[in-house]
Amino acid sequence: MTLEGRDIVCVGFSDWNADVLTNQQHLLARAADRNRILFVESLGLRRPQLAGRDLRRIAGRLVRGLTPPHMVDGVHVLSPLVLPLHSNALARRINARLLPYLVARAAGKLGLREPVLWSFVPQAEVLIDSLEPTKILYYIDDDHAAKPGIDPASFAAAEERFARRADVILASAPELVQRMRLFNDNVHFAPNVADTRLFATALEPGPADAAIAALPSPRVLFIGAILAATIDIELVVELARRRPDWSFAFVGPVGQGDPRTNIEALRAAPNVHLLGHRPQALLPGVLRSVEATIIPYRVGHQMASVFPMKTYEYLAAGRPVVSTPLPALADVRDVTLAATAEEFAACLQEALDQDTPAARAARSAAAQDHSWESRLEQIAAVLDAAPS
Repeated sequence: MTLEGRDIVCVGFSDWNADVLTNQQHLLARAADRNRILFVESLGLRRPQLAGRDLRRIAGRLVRGLTPPHMVDGVHVLSPLVLPLHSNALARRINARLLPYLVARAAGKLGLREPVLWSFVPQAEVLIDSLEPTKILYYIDDDHAAKPGIDPASFAAAEERFARRADVILASAPELVQRMRLFNDNVHFAPNVADTRLFATALEPGPADAAIAALPSPRVLFIGAILAATIDIELVVELARRRPDWSFAFVGPVGQGDPRTNIEALRAAPNVHLLGHRPQALLPGVLRSVEATIIPYRVGHQMASVFPMKTYEYLAAGRPVVSTPLPALADVRDVTLAATAEEFAACLQEALDQDTPAARAARSAAAQDHSWESRLEQIAAVLDAAPS
């Protein structure tokens, strides 16, 4: 079973062209060849900061907001002009009138009729009456309410209302599943997956990432947004101090979603290397260049319900994975959990000592079941099974 022949209006958490790709781009771009899709970019749930990245984003959004939907990766992308002040009652009332008009107008021009309303954020509730969707899918892939700059009270209230009206809910972590079952009986576990075929090419001969290959080995890698709110910076700095002869490569944008994030302690560590963003297509070469991978996330609060997308990317590439004890990763095969810098160092050393080509191949093979294609099959199945 696959997802096909549907009209879909999807409301995202971030913009389509975000540096770090998320569920929304991976899934919708794959679904676009068999479905007609209107993607509604971020509704500005985080209060913007007067910092360079946010100012550039606001300026770009103003320009795009004055234009009709544009086609990207087979998806029609709409950038609606809304007020990013969701804790303000007046702003919510204005958005409740403005957003349905803009989205319904765009959907009508594209010929979308009685679409599936698929949303990653609960603020899509204002679209239900104007779109008259055949099914409502709430795909909660992160604890967005716990992120910096988002008003948790207004988000939680919207989430409860939207979850109660949804026909089906997918949640990416066990804690999120439990929370959503307070409001809806039709909730399914959907841990984050990966482009497993692409990342498996890291096991094959091919180009390495030049910047990483130039570092002394062993090389330990982190891929993703580099934020003080999510990464346990103190742990990483202590780990780097304990293993001064190892190279710790961090690949990803700094401050995405939090332009004022403070990572100066990482910059100051001599064997921690912040190497910037790499496009998705180049990540197998990045992984081909390292011996091990890490997920050094903070534990608790926002991270209590995180299932990192990088997990199956790392595993599909065959590399050993050591993570802090995130609850969602407790039962994931081939992920070793470590709570302290001392435990991280010991687990990484053991992984380096025991790693072999056969072990890498086995990790990659086990990860192949956790692909974007398998997630689209699950979405098709739960939508078909949900009562109309």
